[in-house]
Amino acid sequence: MPRLSVWMIRAALIHLAAGFAIGALLLAHRGVPLHHAVPLLRPAHAEVLLLGWTMQLAMGVAFWILPRFRTGPERGDERPALLALLLLNLGVVAAAAGGISGLDPLSLGGRIAQGLAAAAFAIHAWPRVKPFR
Repeated sequence: MPRLSVWMIRAALIHLAAGFAIGALLLAHRGVPLHHAVPLLRPAHAEVLLLGWTMQLAMGVAFWILPRFRTGPERGDERPALLALLLLNLGVVAAAAGGISGLDPLSLGGRIAQGLAAAAFAIHAWPRVKPFR
């Protein structure tokens, strides 16, 4: 498995663990009120699990499993995929922090970074998508 896929999948698993921890805290708060600010974690919970875990896992597996090139580097230029990894993680953290704090510009910046991550990964993956023969 390529190193970049390993990084993406490990980062996805970290997001999964963080999402489970936040979800457990939210669930425990329903039974025993812990702090008045705990419900503010709900947007971060959704952000971390939906984009941090799911999208990052999909990108990591796609980077690994898409057809390789016969000549040149097997997976082509990996820089857009690495940029996608960095932008996605930055975007998830920013959007989650913006959701918790109520800072709309921070949330918007996170969403923009996530969109740029999707575009960067598409730029990397598009040449590797081939028709089935």
